[in-house]
Amino acid sequence: MTQDNEYPVQAAGCVLWRRSPADGEPQICLVHRPKYDDWSHPKGKLKRGEDALNGALREVEEETGHRAVPGARLPTVRYLANGRPKEVRYWAAEAVGGAFTPSDEVDRILWLSPKAARNRLTQPRDRTLVDALLAGLHLT
Repeated sequence: MTQDNEYPVQAAGCVLWRRSPADGEPQICLVHRPKYDDWSHPKGKLKRGEDALNGALREVEEETGHRAVPGARLPTVRYLANGRPKEVRYWAAEAVGGAFTPSDEVDRILWLSPKAARNRLTQPRDRTLVDALLAGLHLT
């Protein structure tokens, strides 16, 4: 008999992006989570039986207030969280409308250039997702 903690926690998220209203250059949305005092891409645990892409888009809307159109699949990120393996599947997603409202989970968002986003991300593992997004958008 296996225990639940032997299986990775399943989560999903997006590298949310848009074209800058000022100059048309791509901007990436990062979320600040006060619980961890970190900057990351919007993501969260999947609900039981939830499709990963649907979960990723749900988390983006819950955390950023923005609706998104999914694009290319990005690399899956695996790491330990509280001593348990965690697996987060990511997609590129273009923001198509909405507005941010602060919450207990996410108190701030920033729209940054790819370089600034890469520098602001707390976890180095999240920076590779910026590179993957740019490659997918053919902007590298």
